[in-house]
Amino acid sequence: MNYETIYFAVLIGIGATITMDIWAWLKRVLFNQASLDYRLVGRWVLHWFCLTFSHQSIQQAQVKSGELAVGWLVHYLTGIVFAFGFVAVWGDQWTSPEFIPAIITGVATIVFPLFVMQPSFGMGIAARKTPKPWLARKNALITHSIFGLGLYFSSLLIYWIL
Repeated sequence: MNYETIYFAVLIGIGATITMDIWAWLKRVLFNQASLDYRLVGRWVLHWFCLTFSHQSIQQAQVKSGELAVGWLVHYLTGIVFAFGFVAVWGDQWTSPEFIPAIITGVATIVFPLFVMQPSFGMGIAARKTPKPWLARKNALITHSIFGLGLYFSSLLIYWIL
């Protein structure tokens, strides 16, 4: 992977994450639906320094200083890492953007929240301990599909600019 590919993978990851954040904002404004509070992501990550990787309830875990900033940083770093995966699996997509590989990648990223984050937050695998697990799964699928759209449109934008 050359420097140009690394640079554009970072931009694609940021663009895809921004797309996902716009979707979360639209859901909140249009449908009054809350999305993930990134303060909880920060709390989870900051607890790693105490060697605590999972919680009975992340909401009841000890509050950590700076958790909101850390949560947002981790959110964007995760989007960048997923974009690197996109480029590693599909090649330099930003040089000739294709819709299907981007959507497949976005949908594949659902593995992380369903099988890592939700269990670590005390929600169980695939949100099975939540009051409405299928709603949580549906929302995760839609959100990660939107991330895939963000991969595609970010790649397309970079391709168009170049």
